[in-house]
Amino acid sequence: MSYDCSFLEDLLAAAQVSFGDADRESHAADWGAQEAGTGVTPDAVVWPESTDDVATVLAAANEREVPVTPYAAGTSLEGNAVPKFAGISMDLTRMNDVLEVRPDDFQIDVEPGVMGNVIDETVASHGMFFPPMPSSANLSTIGGMIVNDASGQKTVKYGEVADWVLELEVVTAEGEVLTCGSKAVKTSAGYNLKDLLVGSEGTLGVVTRATLRLEGLPEQIRGGRAVFSTLVDATNAVFDAVRSGVDVAKIELVDDVAAEMANAYLDTGLPDAPMIFLEFHANHGIEEEIAFCESIFESHDVERFEMADEESMGELWRARSELAFALQSYDPDLKPLHPGDITVPISKYPEIIRYAKELGAEHDILVPTFGHAGDGNVHYSVMVDPDDEAMLAAGEEVYDAVVKRAIELGGTATGEHGIGMGKRQYLELEHGAAGVEMMRRVKRAFDPKDILNPGKVFPETIEEGGRVRLTPDDD
Repeated sequence: MSYDCSFLEDLLAAAQVSFGDADRESHAADWGAQEAGTGVTPDAVVWPESTDDVATVLAAANEREVPVTPYAAGTSLEGNAVPKFAGISMDLTRMNDVLEVRPDDFQIDVEPGVMGNVIDETVASHGMFFPPMPSSANLSTIGGMIVNDASGQKTVKYGEVADWVLELEVVTAEGEVLTCGSKAVKTSAGYNLKDLLVGSEGTLGVVTRATLRLEGLPEQIRGGRAVFSTLVDATNAVFDAVRSGVDVAKIELVDDVAAEMANAYLDTGLPDAPMIFLEFHANHGIEEEIAFCESIFESHDVERFEMADEESMGELWRARSELAFALQSYDPDLKPLHPGDITVPISKYPEIIRYAKELGAEHDILVPTFGHAGDGNVHYSVMVDPDDEAMLAAGEEVYDAVVKRAIELGGTATGEHGIGMGKRQYLELEHGAAGVEMMRRVKRAFDPKDILNPGKVFPETIEEGGRVRLTPDDD
C-alpha cells in the first residue's frame, strides 16, 4: 500500500523532501536488493540535517503510523535499507559532520552520514585510526556500520565496530532523543542500551551521533601472502595460527577458485591456488611475529611465504579487495546467488570450508570461498545460471545448507551483513523461539506501532489492515 506523506512538507524545508520518481526509485533498494530485484519504492524521501529534524519526522510519522526506513549509502547486502512497506525513506547522508576530535581521550564524535574513510583521514594527523572499519569504508557511512555491527579485515586483531562505540545519540520511533552509553571506556550503570542499538538495523531507533574510540597508528606494518597446494592445508594453517596466538592484524583466505577468478579479472599472475593474505601491525618486534607465523605455516606445507615492502602492499591486496567484482565478471552465464556471510568458532573453520566445497562438488556448482579467516568469517558465493531453474534450485539448497551447518557448529547465519530481509528465516534456528520472542518484546518497547524499518530481522509477521505488524502479545 501507499501512504499520504504530504505532511512532510510542513515539517522540513522544500530541499529536504522529495516525492519525485527519480529520488524515490534511487532509495528503493540497497546493493543486495538491487541484485536480487527485491526493491520497493518509498512514497517519499527525506534528508534530515539535524537531530531535531529526525525527531520531528519520526514523531509525525509515528502519529500517522507511516513506516520510516533509515537509509545511508545503500551498500548493505541483505535488503536492510529497503522500505519494504513503502512510506518514508530517511536518508541520513546530509548529517555528515565530524563534530569533535579529542586526541587526548582517543575519541571522535561524528554524525551518522560520515563516510568511514573520512574518519581515518580526519584523525591521521593525530597518529590515530578507527580499526574495525569494513573493506567498504570509502563507500559506507559510520551510521550504517553501527546499525549493522559491521566488521572487516582487521577484526581478528581489533574486534568489530561494536567494540569501538562508546556513546550513541538515538531518536526513537516516537521522536524521543536518547543518549546511550558514555564517553568513559567502561560503565556498569543500568542496562546496556548502547549495545542493544548497535546491530539493530534501524528497527529500534535512528542513530544521530556517535562517539567512537580510536587507536594509535602502529609504527610497523607489513603485509604478505602465503600459497598452499591444498585448501585443507590453508584452512588448517589459519586455525593453527590463531590458536597459537600469532599477533596478526589481517588473515584472509582466498581459495583456488576465487584466486582463479581474481586472476581472470585483474591479470595478477598469481597462482590458481589457495592463498592466505596477511598483514601485521606492531610498534616493535614485527619481524619476530612474522617469523612465528611462517614457522606455523611451514608445519602445514606452505609452498610460498612472501612479504611485500610498504610500496607494494596496495598491489598485494588487490586480488582480495576486488574479489567481489571478480566474481561478478568471471562468467557471463553465472552470477552469485546470495552474499554468503557466516561465522563459526575458529576451531570449526576448516570444517565449514570443507563442507561448502563438498556441497558445491556434489551439485556441480562453483562455490568460491574467501573472507576474514582469522575470526572464523566465511564469505562464499554460490555461482548459478539465473536462467537455469534446476541449477537455481540446487544453488538455493547449497546456500541454505551451508548457513544451517554454520549454526549447528555453534556459529551464526551472518557475521557482519545483518539479517535484513534475506536471513530472517534463520533467526529462530540460531536463537530459539524464546530468544526471538524476547527480541520482539524489545522491538515493541522501542517501537509500539512498528514504524521503524518494518519487515526486517523478524522471521514472521501478520497482516493487519494492509499493514504488517509484529505478532502482538496475547493481551
